[in-house]
Amino acid sequence: MSRVVILQSNYLPWKGYFDLIGNTDVFVFYDTVQFTKNDWRNRNQIYAKGGAHWLTIPVPKDSVKLNIDQVRPTDQSWRKKHLTSITQTYSRAPYFDQLRPLLRDLYEGPPMERLVDINRLAIRAISAMAGFETRFVVSSDLELVGDRTARLLHILEQLGATEYLSGPSARAYLEGSEKDFEAKGIKLSFKRYEGYPTYPQRGKEFRHDVSIIDVLAHVPLESLQDYILTALS
Repeated sequence: MSRVVILQSNYLPWKGYFDLIGNTDVFVFYDTVQFTKNDWRNRNQIYAKGGAHWLTIPVPKDSVKLNIDQVRPTDQSWRKKHLTSITQTYSRAPYFDQLRPLLRDLYEGPPMERLVDINRLAIRAISAMAGFETRFVVSSDLELVGDRTARLLHILEQLGATEYLSGPSARAYLEGSEKDFEAKGIKLSFKRYEGYPTYPQRGKEFRHDVSIIDVLAHVPLESLQDYILTALS
């Protein structure tokens, strides 16, 4: 059995994103689709006493005309700003030190020209920190043919998938396609984001929907999977 997830790369995504990674055999970075404005591709939130704060990688206004893997940051000044914001927000958190290697590679290492390289570096590193052995694939390395659902099915066939695990937001357009998946011998499943435990967060009210950075600063690595993996569907 081979379970596959196909999803666009996000910037320092929330724990639900890593819940998908930890519950699959193969994760496809689906970055050969159009970049969307005001989405999670180039931004996310961290959480402090004063509330949530956006971390945004600046990209050109015409990025919406490009595929995600073609988008490049407008400059590199954001790296220092994001490092400062994360450090100021979480330096007193109990497990901030385990974040230091990631922050060093992401913000103090050689600059990366493309948004996807930034996102993939962070996602792969955090997945390794969580102990996931998921295989990562980039969609540009696969044959991409057909419309929306047909393309997904063709990707899954190339990877020998027996199950496609999707986030709940895709249910609206995939639920009418069960027979297409069945015809290919592929089970269609939807992830639920429920039952995540809480931990001592610095904000007034607990928020699950902020960047995984928040979890990493407050939870020891040996317990990380307990805080980001939930039931499948």
